[in-house]
Amino acid sequence: MRKWEKNIRTVEPYVPGEQPQNTDVIKLNTNENPYPPAPEVVRASAEMNTDRLRLYPDPAASVLIDALAALHGVKSTQIFPGVGSDDVLSMIFLTFFNSDSPILFPDITYSFYSVWADVYRIPYETPALDGNFMINAEDYYKDNGGVVIANPNAPTSIYREPEFIRDILDHNRESIVVVDEAYIDFAGRSALELLDDYDNLIVVRTFSKSRSMAGLRIGYAIAGERIIKALNDVKYSVNSYTLNMPSIELGTAAAKNNDYYSRITQKIIATRERTVKELSKLGFECLPSGANFVFAKHTSMAGEVIFKELKEAGIFVRHFNAPRINDYLRISVGTDEQMDRLFDFLRKYA
Repeated sequence: MRKWEKNIRTVEPYVPGEQPQNTDVIKLNTNENPYPPAPEVVRASAEMNTDRLRLYPDPAASVLIDALAALHGVKSTQIFPGVGSDDVLSMIFLTFFNSDSPILFPDITYSFYSVWADVYRIPYETPALDGNFMINAEDYYKDNGGVVIANPNAPTSIYREPEFIRDILDHNRESIVVVDEAYIDFAGRSALELLDDYDNLIVVRTFSKSRSMAGLRIGYAIAGERIIKALNDVKYSVNSYTLNMPSIELGTAAAKNNDYYSRITQKIIATRERTVKELSKLGFECLPSGANFVFAKHTSMAGEVIFKELKEAGIFVRHFNAPRINDYLRISVGTDEQMDRLFDFLRKYA
């Protein structure tokens, strides 16, 4: 092995859901929104001044930040935008998790957390979820370099009320606590209601799920002004221009049209509840879902077998070949018509 090869930073990469090139499939494997963006977003796209593409975008993404601040009832100085919530979370890891104490996140959660920790050489521990795939708050009472909780959790889909998050915050006054709320719009109350009480809380959001804009990669953090300043200091040292101009303009249009997204979110929630009922009739056990997907296993058939049969039939779902969850399938909630095709296949197969 050559000297430069020995210095390569090796890490086990995050594996995203498959993106099939064939469009004649039922794609229920990446938790994308089955409905289009708001009409105002479509209109803004059509009216976009493409001559501006030759110019650098506003590095502060000011119009988007102002729209997000108005949406959430906070100051513009409390918003940090990024290229999807992944970019925002990565910047949080880089900025705040620099102690010798391990950061804490569950053993079954969004698998990118361990990737960032490995890339940035951050020590970490992964307390195990209990037998019902619930997070034990007591596991996060010990000394740590930071806490990361996805709520609802992924891939389990389980949501916890803000009182649960408050308990973790009360026992971690000296640590940054990150609450990753990628799916919160499909669940319930947000940890944002705790923001005024805890200056160490960071709430992370994305437009990839409830806002139907996964293709534009828009994410953001909401926190106290000191935290946002620290994030910006690191961001401007690494890459001043993150969000591109179309993302800023179309994201602003989306942030200003909350009524539309509230309506389609309710449609997805209704379809999710019907999905749970139909899958239960077909011999599946489903974890309680607060997301735009269902995490389910069949009582008598292996998850990997069902996954492969569905894929052969042109129905893509997600399977995780990992301990404790290898018999589960993560099934994104599509339109009612897409879910009916899933149910029809499973009825014949099961």
